[in-house]
Amino acid sequence: MPNAQSGFFEWVFFFVRTYGPMFLQGAGTTLLIALTGTLVGFIIGLAVGYVRAIPCAKEDGAVKYWLLKLARTLLGVYIEVFRSTPMIVQSMVIFYGASSVLHINLPYLLAGFIIVSINTGAYLSEIVRGGIQSVDPGQMEAGLAIGMTYGQTMLNVVLPQAIRNILPALGNEFVVNIKDTSVLNVISVTELYFVSKSAAGTYFKYFEVFFITSVIYFVMTFTITRFLRWVEKKMDGPQNYAIHGSQTVPDVELIPKGGATNE
Repeated sequence: MPNAQSGFFEWVFFFVRTYGPMFLQGAGTTLLIALTGTLVGFIIGLAVGYVRAIPCAKEDGAVKYWLLKLARTLLGVYIEVFRSTPMIVQSMVIFYGASSVLHINLPYLLAGFIIVSINTGAYLSEIVRGGIQSVDPGQMEAGLAIGMTYGQTMLNVVLPQAIRNILPALGNEFVVNIKDTSVLNVISVTELYFVSKSAAGTYFKYFEVFFITSVIYFVMTFTITRFLRWVEKKMDGPQNYAIHGSQTVPDVELIPKGGATNE
């Protein structure tokens, strides 16, 4: 172990050798929570965005109208609450509230999944709704004109285009979740920040430990960002399209209507 006179890099190498497996395990937990939370949050966002995009008119019937109004109101409250409060506060309320009010002792990792998923769903629901609105309304009209129902048109025509439009925002939310999982240390989830704090507190070397932590976070976010950009380019396809195997059209002698050509 380095002594009090040891330099910065000696301590860094010491922590890498000693706590390397713990750092990797914490980084794996961070990625797992971020990925799961983003995927589940995306499903929640799709469902909420779909409901909020359904036309609501009194001509459709009083029951359907008021049910949609009630659902939109409740979903609006959910969105505003989770977008207007920090995730660290949500973590404390959900984890300790489940224990004291509902008498449910959530496992730390499961609590992390739930917290990140619900928080992400609130943000992605608005992104999905914006993506749906970005699709040309003529797409919906065309689907209805050929006999498709509203649900069929939304699922088969509108949503695929909307998802492509929101893909950059979805990738950005995944990267943000990788960093925001650090707040879960307040409920003792052993993600990367929790492991780093424990290692730093043992030797009171916070700068050296969190330098390593910042490098790990950078590698994860940079790699995922580049991968997502590559996926976006693949979905866009080539910028220029060319017709392959085209043949020269032979000259055709035009014959005047109603008679033969003059020789």
